[in-house]
Amino acid sequence: MQRLSSDRESAGGQERAAADDARDFALEDFLPYRLSVAANRISRLFARRYSAAFGISIAEWRVMAVLGRFGTLSPGGITERTAMDKVKVSRAAARLAAAGLLSSEPDAADGRVRRFGLTPRGVRLHAAIVPIARAMEAELTAGMSAADWEALRRLLGAVAEHAGKLEAKHEGPPPDMRGL
Repeated sequence: MQRLSSDRESAGGQERAAADDARDFALEDFLPYRLSVAANRISRLFARRYSAAFGISIAEWRVMAVLGRFGTLSPGGITERTAMDKVKVSRAAARLAAAGLLSSEPDAADGRVRRFGLTPRGVRLHAAIVPIARAMEAELTAGMSAADWEALRRLLGAVAEHAGKLEAKHEGPPPDMRGL
């Protein structure tokens, strides 16, 4: 009986400690949140400029940018290189194709797979946007030293790479936490 009572007291203490820890959790200092806030602010800034000047969204620009760099790609290739979900890539590609900026052809090796590429008009638009994108990046980094900018690039790459490894390690359905 004494052991059962001791186990309950220990569990109660652990729950109180967990509740205290949760109460002290500062979202504004949490790495995923900080990265998300920074990315959202930067994306909104870029989106306003791209949308106003060219009538395209950030997702559409990312599809164009990856095709501008790598040539023709399957939707899966675009998804992999942009880290956007398949639905977002599909919608962006459909809008770009409707605007005459993207071509879509069956893959020569597998007719079930589509391959996207920039049309001549898409190539011209991509070439017009790149200098603006570079200038905007320079504006964002103007307050940093060259060493800080390089460190940020390196650290973001390291975080992304490690997150990819963790994601692969933890593939599968998430744990069921409905009973908490």
